[in-house]
Amino acid sequence: MESKIKRKNKSWLILIGSLIFLSGIGLITYDYLSNRKIDEKETELLEEFYEIEDDIESIEEPQVIEEVKEQVKVNYIAVLKIPKIGLERGLVDPNSYLNNVNYNLEWLDGSSMPDEVNGNVIIAGHSGSARISYFRKLDRLEIGDEASIIYNGKTYNYKVVDIYDIEKTGTAEIVKERNTTTLTLITCRHNTNRQIVVILKQL
Repeated sequence: MESKIKRKNKSWLILIGSLIFLSGIGLITYDYLSNRKIDEKETELLEEFYEIEDDIESIEEPQVIEEVKEQVKVNYIAVLKIPKIGLERGLVDPNSYLNNVNYNLEWLDGSSMPDEVNGNVIIAGHSGSARISYFRKLDRLEIGDEASIIYNGKTYNYKVVDIYDIEKTGTAEIVKERNTTTLTLITCRHNTNRQIVVILKQL
C-alpha cells in the first residue's frame, strides 16, 4: 500500500514537473515570437520613414512636404544613428504618447529639434538588458565617436566632445558651449544611482 502511494506521489511530481517545464518553454517561445514580430514592425516603420525622406529631399515647398507626410501615416519623424554601438532607432513626435523611455527613445522636455541653430537636441533612453533598453551600449562611446539624426530630408552629423556622470535625481545638468548646436544623450549607468551624459557637437 505504501509503495503504491509513493508511486502515485512520484507520478504526480513527474506530471507537475512536466507541466512547469512545458509552460516555461511556451513562455520563452511566446516572448521570442513577440519580440521578433515587434522587430519586424519596427524595421517596416524605418523603411517607410526612409521612403518618405527620399520624397521630401526632392521637395522645396514646406506645405507640399506636409501634404506628403499626411498621405502616409508617419510613425517616425526622425532616426538616430550611432554606428559604433549599432544603433538605428526611429523617433516619434515629441507630443506622441510613444515619446517615452518606456516605449522608445524620448525627446526630453526643453529639447530642440535638429534643424534649430545653436539648439540642443536632448534624447534619453533606458540602459540595462530589457528589450526597450535602446541605450544599453551608450557607455561604450568615447570622445570623437560620431552620430547622426535624419530629420525632414536632411542628415545632421555630430561628434562626441564630452562624457560625464551625474547623480540620478530626475533632472540633468547639461554643459554645452555657447553658440554651438549640440546633441545630448542621457541614460542610467546600469545598476547604479548615476546617469551618463554624452554631449555631441554638430559638425
